[in-house]
Order: sequence, then C-alpha cells, then structure tokens
Amino acid sequence: MTWYAFLGAVEQGLVYGIMVLGVYLTFRVLSFPDLTVDGSLPLGAAVCAVAITSGIDPFLSLFLAMFAGFFAGMVTGFLNTKLGILHLLASILTMIALYSINIRVMNGPNVSLLGQDSILDPLIGFGLPGYLSSIILFSIIGAAIVVFLIWFLHTEFGQTMLATGDNPRMITSQGVNTHSVIILGVGLSNAMVAFSGALIAQNQGAADVNMGVGTIVAGLASVIVGETIFGRGGIMRAVIAALLGSILYRLAIAMALGMNLGGFTFTPSDLNLITAVLVVLALTAPKIKARFFS
Repeated sequence: MTWYAFLGAVEQGLVYGIMVLGVYLTFRVLSFPDLTVDGSLPLGAAVCAVAITSGIDPFLSLFLAMFAGFFAGMVTGFLNTKLGILHLLASILTMIALYSINIRVMNGPNVSLLGQDSILDPLIGFGLPGYLSSIILFSIIGAAIVVFLIWFLHTEFGQTMLATGDNPRMITSQGVNTHSVIILGVGLSNAMVAFSGALIAQNQGAADVNMGVGTIVAGLASVIVGETIFGRGGIMRAVIAALLGSILYRLAIAMALGMNLGGFTFTPSDLNLITAVLVVLALTAPKIKARFFS
C-alpha cells in the first residue's frame, strides 16, 4: 500500500467515523437496528450541496444537514414507537422514501461542488496541501464528537438511553417514556450520519443519491472491528474504539484492494465481499482466541 493510499484510507476512516459513531448510538446503545443511515448520509450530502450552491456558508450548511438527518431519524423512531412498525421495517421504509426525497432535494441524481467554497478552504489558505488539510480537520471534528458523545452518554438522558437499550421494561417501570427516548436517540444518530455525509460531499466535491449504498454495512463492520481489537469496556473505550475501528476498516479495505494474489486482484466491485469477510473474521475472532489461547 502506497503512502498516498494510506493517507486516503485514514482520511476516509475519519470522515466516515462520524457516521460510525451514529451507528454505534443506535446499534449498541439503543439496540435499534437502523437502516435509515443508507438514506440519511446522502440526505446530509444533498442538503449541504444544495445549500452551498445556493450561496449559504459551508459551515452553516453542515448544521442544515444535521437538522435534516435528525428529522429523518425521528420519522423512523415515530414509525416504530407510535405506529407499531417493527424497527427494521420502519428504517427500511424511511430509507426507501429518502431515495426519492434526496433526488427531489437535489433536483436530480447529483450536485457538483467543484469551484464552490468548502470548510477546507481556511486550512488550504495556510498553505497546507489538500490531503493534509482534510486529515487535520476531520481529526479535530472526530475528536470533538467523541468527547461530546462520551459526555452525552454520562448525562441523565444518555444514561436513560443506555437503560432503554439494555432493559426497556425496567426503565419504563421507573416512569420513563421510552418512545420519546427512542425517537430522539435515532434522530441524534442520523443527525451525526447526515453530518458525515455533508463532510464527505464537501471533501469529494459532489453529492450523489447513491453515495449511501452499503453505509450501514460499513458502519456495523467498523463498530465490530473496533470492539474486537480494542474491546468494549466502558463508554469511553467503546466510543473511541468505534472511531478507530472505522480507520482500521478503511485501512483493511485499502490493503485488500492493493493485494495481488498470483495475478488475482480485488476491484472496487468486490468491496461488499471484502466487508463481509472482515465482519465474519471480527465476529469469530473472540471465539477462536478463547478456544486456542484460554
């Protein structure tokens, strides 16, 4: 793997790591299998791209994207809690609806941001090359969100979310409205996913309706890889492990795509196959370790 490919994988791991933290929030904290992220990531990118091309400040466009993602997540939570639709099906319905909504938002399948202002411009203005600017900025943003998430999960509402995911009957008996917790929790998760999509759009210079395909698989793979290597432990370790898992996942993908096995090479079309193998290895590694090293 070349140095350029390594830096590119780290950059992708950091920017997609924000999405992974959102997946961690629903998957681990709320125990809510949420496929909305496949639609909320391009939603964030679409809202951000349209806002920037309409003359709105790139930083402000990130908050608009977060609001859109939060609303999408709330719709999934509402379908599940208030209408009694199974959480998996509720998220699929929202994801399907978002495909059409994203096209409507962009008035087409994609929007180009070439020549438009971005949040990377101030760092590039200091003379830093583009690839280093993005890594530095995404590292700062990722670290800030990790600190926020650790703080949030130690608040009263964060502890309520953890209890809702762990034992909803118990927390309901304490007088907590779990429906509101789920709606707000899934909304917050998708706000982070949409925020990640907005950053990706500004970094890549375009928003596309298909850029969210496979997002949930990559997110779950990153969470599982992080937990397998760094352990789950407490909240702090679990949150940091999720972000680092995203970086390791992208590095593993980059290494696999650069491998040459006797003339056989992987192509980008093999990405889902590589992801599936990584998830299987991550899930079975603890059992194999326990069997041979205990």
